[in-house]
Amino acid sequence: MVKKKVMKKPIAKKKTKARQNSKKKEIEKETVICFCAHNDDQVIGAGGTLAKYAKEGKDVYTYIFSYGESSHPHLQREVIVKKRVAESQTCDKAMGGKGIYHLGLKEGSFLKEIELRGFKQKIKEIIQDKKPTRIFTHSQDDPHPDHRVVNKIVKEIVDELKLEIDLYSFDVWNPWTARGRDKPKLVVDISATFDKKIKALKCHKSQKLTLLSMVPATYARAIIHGLNHYCKYAEVFYKIN
Repeated sequence: MVKKKVMKKPIAKKKTKARQNSKKKEIEKETVICFCAHNDDQVIGAGGTLAKYAKEGKDVYTYIFSYGESSHPHLQREVIVKKRVAESQTCDKAMGGKGIYHLGLKEGSFLKEIELRGFKQKIKEIIQDKKPTRIFTHSQDDPHPDHRVVNKIVKEIVDELKLEIDLYSFDVWNPWTARGRDKPKLVVDISATFDKKIKALKCHKSQKLTLLSMVPATYARAIIHGLNHYCKYAEVFYKIN
């Protein structure tokens, strides 16, 4: 008598510990947002830090309030907007960001435009959707009025949402002001990502004249912060909530 072979049912593979850990890491993945006024502000103020966070696996998103079209008043708006958006996207890729978005507000009229177009709610929805653990934005002491408005709006929204988010400010045009320097601060060693910061800054080719002074100033500030905090290059931020 010939014995029939009994086909065994395939045993479902159990999830390995590695896969479970990988899924857990995905769930716990940290998100960082930067809100700024103009296309290169995030690079000047926080480029090395944003690149470092992206390198560490964090999701980094940048939201720019304007298109920065006033930098070339002699060109048609559509032409310069297209150019500056393209430069921003190249810059974001250079830093390893997950995405860069323009809110399209008119420079010099942020507060008026935010009220008229309901952009405060839009920014609230961005924060609620992305659930960042850290937000970076302009300093309230910056001499540029658009920068101060962005600081004001972002701070108001974070306070209203009552979420556990660390809100930090960076400097663009006032690197050496002494006001508020007694506040809690975040010092980030950007020695490993400083090259990415400079590369990202140079992506803004339409700003050639500005870059002539901005690149050396960026080097100087990073070196001085680095010397003060025992590393080659550093960025310093101040907690504002």
